[in-house]
Amino acid sequence: MANTPLTVLDLVPISSGSTAPQALRNSVDLARQAEQLGYTRYWFAEHHLNPGVAGTSPAVVLALTAAATSTIRLGAGAVQLGHRTALSTVEEFGLLDALHPGRFDLGLGRSGGRSAPSSRQAALVGATPVTDGRTPNGLRIPARFSFEHLLRSPQFALHKKLLQQPGAESQPYDEQIADILALLAGTYVSADGVEAHVVPGEGADIQVWILGSSAGISAEVAGANGLRFAANYHVSPATVLEAAESYRAAFTPSTELDRPHVSVSADVVVAGDESAARELATGYGLWVRSIRSGEGAIQFPTPDEARAHVWTEEDRTLVADRTETQFVGSPRQVADQLETLRDATGADELIITTITHQHRDRVRSYALLAEEWARR
Repeated sequence: MANTPLTVLDLVPISSGSTAPQALRNSVDLARQAEQLGYTRYWFAEHHLNPGVAGTSPAVVLALTAAATSTIRLGAGAVQLGHRTALSTVEEFGLLDALHPGRFDLGLGRSGGRSAPSSRQAALVGATPVTDGRTPNGLRIPARFSFEHLLRSPQFALHKKLLQQPGAESQPYDEQIADILALLAGTYVSADGVEAHVVPGEGADIQVWILGSSAGISAEVAGANGLRFAANYHVSPATVLEAAESYRAAFTPSTELDRPHVSVSADVVVAGDESAARELATGYGLWVRSIRSGEGAIQFPTPDEARAHVWTEEDRTLVADRTETQFVGSPRQVADQLETLRDATGADELIITTITHQHRDRVRSYALLAEEWARR
């Protein structure tokens, strides 16, 4: 068990009654504590136009965190490539690596729409046997959630309007990944034979990861390029198995990896006992509802604020897959669930994301989990 590394994924959440500056200070503090607790990596997500999330620029937050830590690997989980270029991405992380060499993970994700899986990928959907919503070892696999209403929402349209230059079109994802890898390696040559060399950036000691939620192009590109892959159980629990299987099916050994390497994420809240943990997690469903409804993440509510919400059946359906798959309980209970997730997906690493209203409870959750994990 001790050989299965744990990573922290931090959205830099803003709690109700708090502020973005305090959320940033909390995240830097949590990174320091995670380093002392033995977590292998500390990643920041990228989100925009969310009142309850302050992690808008992973590179900026990583620079702040690198200055406050010394050994833990730091990374983006993930940079959203739909509104940026390969060059800007390599330049940002090249600057980080120049001052803190060998510490950064460049996690790359898509944004701005979804493509249908290829026929080979589609054949993988359902390839892992699931009985009554669970894998043979008991991992909960809920009904598939459709994100189509979010892609059609006014909030999503505003994202595209404000994040992209007028008239700009995103580069095809596989081409963009190829350009990033070439710029990092110093082998980029344009179609008309012009070389590009990024300084700093070229030759940087950076691990490249691809993040994905299903058997789509992200999994295929990660495998075809022999890169590390992170599958998002905490975002789309229904499709985590097909994502991991699609990646492994597409995997081709590279100079970076000779075998597939998968990390899998989970939403987690740990406390001294299950009752205390469930109280801390009370606000989670309402927070997920704000995201899934297309409104944007609200500031994370107190348990009393969450209990005051009048839930409709539509609300409950909107968040059911996420609340059913959040791991909440005592250290032993949650570690058992993480073992189940690891074994069902064949994960080489696990990514832990925890949000509570009080910063001290979030720190304690990570501490209790690390202590239990180290005993196994």
